[in-house]
Amino acid sequence: MKKIWNFLRSMRFGVILLLLIALCSVAGSIIPQQREVAYYAENYTQFHPTILALQLDNIFESWYFIVLLALLCLNLTLCSVVRGVSLVRDHRFVQRVGLLPNAKQLTPEGVEKLRAHLTEDLHCKAVQTGESTVYTKHLFGRYGTFITHLAILLTVIFGALALYLPTLTDDTCMPGESIRMADGTDIHVDSFRIENDAGDLDFSSEITVTLPDGRKSDLQRIRVNYPMHFGPYKIYQQTYGTAGSITATNIETGVSEDFPLTESVFLTLDGVSGLWYDTLYPGYVQDDDGNITLINNVVGSYEDPIYQVQMAENGEYISMLAFPGDDLEVGGLRFHFNDPIDYPGLRIKHTPTVVNALLLAAFLLMTVGLYITFFLQPVLVKVDDEGYAVGGPKPEGMRLSLEALLESDEHTPKEDL
Repeated sequence: MKKIWNFLRSMRFGVILLLLIALCSVAGSIIPQQREVAYYAENYTQFHPTILALQLDNIFESWYFIVLLALLCLNLTLCSVVRGVSLVRDHRFVQRVGLLPNAKQLTPEGVEKLRAHLTEDLHCKAVQTGESTVYTKHLFGRYGTFITHLAILLTVIFGALALYLPTLTDDTCMPGESIRMADGTDIHVDSFRIENDAGDLDFSSEITVTLPDGRKSDLQRIRVNYPMHFGPYKIYQQTYGTAGSITATNIETGVSEDFPLTESVFLTLDGVSGLWYDTLYPGYVQDDDGNITLINNVVGSYEDPIYQVQMAENGEYISMLAFPGDDLEVGGLRFHFNDPIDYPGLRIKHTPTVVNALLLAAFLLMTVGLYITFFLQPVLVKVDDEGYAVGGPKPEGMRLSLEALLESDEHTPKEDL
């Protein structure tokens, strides 16, 4: 049991866990996550059964990745607890240094020179321990590794919260309109384009975000793999669509209204006569005899869009095709067929603000721990009337410094500790 306990809190076990987590993260970066099964069957023909079986399509929510994170937290907790308890219980740390045998013997003049150097130059604090004096500085530096371990543990915990607590919302929005989130945040889509000015596929949106407290982002363009961060939100360009657009004008009053259309709908004044919108085709091919063959799917913008509609009047339905720019009158309404509207599909990720704050605090704590560990090394030098000895967790640097200072004042040195 003791061997298992020692292994669980060992550095070797921690390194193994970090390597496995890194491998999982690399796999999650290379393989697109949370796509439909058909996507993996099409793009990973030979390997998609393995990808699905090993949950590589959703690796960060797989059981083994969660277990690895839990084991890493256990390892770091044990390391932190053991290290912290040993530091707290070590009340006689300074006193033990006072009992060290002298590593170097000095003349009386050398002793005074050393005391003056430690007190005046290094600003050490003198602690009397029996017949010796222990000069100390940066004793808090003993806690550097403990603070660093604790910060790593908190970073893993808060990082896991940042990974699993956010909520995801998939929504579409017409250019010029907004998505209102549950907390009152307004995500406004200023524009969307499928192709850039050079004619290359681009799939990008220009959006602004207004938070409930009134803070507003600058207008930013998002693309696939280039999301926007603002406040607790991260907004991705996920998909796109093309909607039909019809302007209906009341012939009697002259009042007009635009209708972006993404599904079948009946536009009417009296519920009887009007226009059924069926669908929008991205293009067509017309043969020499005038026959039209409709194109169902294209990638990118619709080059030759064509509307399929039904005119309903006096209980009769007439199917027809219409092109952008055409007009049709029925049931007291004039219908004008506009150019289609390209619109984005956004994935909106909301992370609780407190999680981001805690994660930032953990990084700051890690920075503090590393600074203490490397730049605030404890200084403990035991001095008596005959010589001195250097103690502490890493005494080599201080030993070399004092040897250089006191080289001319030393008697025959004893064996170094």
